[in-house]
Amino acid sequence: MLDELIEKRRKTIAESEQHKDRRNDLNAQASKYARERNALNSQTREFVEEAQKHKELRDTHNKDVQRLKDERNSLNEKAKILFEEIESFKTEHGSIRSHGTTELRKQIEYLEFKQQTEVFSTDKERELIEKIKQMQSDIREQEVEFEQNKEMRTKLTEAREMRKEASQIHAHVTEIAELAQQHHDLMVECYRKADKSREEADEAHKHFVEAQESADEEHRHFITCQKEMRDYDKVISGLRQKTKKTYVTREQKATRKEAERIFQQFRGGEKLTTEDLLLLQRSKLV
Repeated sequence: MLDELIEKRRKTIAESEQHKDRRNDLNAQASKYARERNALNSQTREFVEEAQKHKELRDTHNKDVQRLKDERNSLNEKAKILFEEIESFKTEHGSIRSHGTTELRKQIEYLEFKQQTEVFSTDKERELIEKIKQMQSDIREQEVEFEQNKEMRTKLTEAREMRKEASQIHAHVTEIAELAQQHHDLMVECYRKADKSREEADEAHKHFVEAQESADEEHRHFITCQKEMRDYDKVISGLRQKTKKTYVTREQKATRKEAERIFQQFRGGEKLTTEDLLLLQRSKLV
């Protein structure tokens, strides 16, 4: 029975070592996954922070775009009012009151195009040329009359300056709008990277939990084996003590029996050796 217990104890020691090695390997894996997860979470935070910066810049640029658009629209509206006043003045004070210079120029362009693309008789063509000349003359007369009006010249100058400023603002709007779009695209890209690294971090955390749980399970098996070993040690130690005590008792009985035999020989007159005397003394027979 003792040999059987010793063999079981040996197997339990081997099993305990296996569980300990697997536990240590799984703990090492869990630590590796934890480091990967932490690094990915840190990377995710960096991507989110960078995305937030681009978002703030985008929003700032968009506000600037809206503000400049309002300025541009206001200037264009004011210029439009002035040009309408100017055109109204030209219509009222021009040689041909039913048309302004803008309309006359459109008619001249149409007649010139017609002259170049259609075939006319000599008289018809001469009549068309005269009509164009008359319109050009009307425009010059209106412009001379217009230029002589100080108020209209001032309005024209103001309207042109407003249109020029509005055009410059529009160019600036386009530049800032492009910058806003660039920051928007960068923000979207950063959020995409953050989502990807967050998914990878979640996957690493999943592996970490699995490895940690498996390591804990192996540790529980290791503790169980350690307890079984202690139990085996107690039983084996008890059996060994019992075996030793039985052996000593058997040996004592044998020694006593031998001492009694020697004592009977001594009483019969036989001589005793030193060893015989020592044996009798140990047996307390002399």
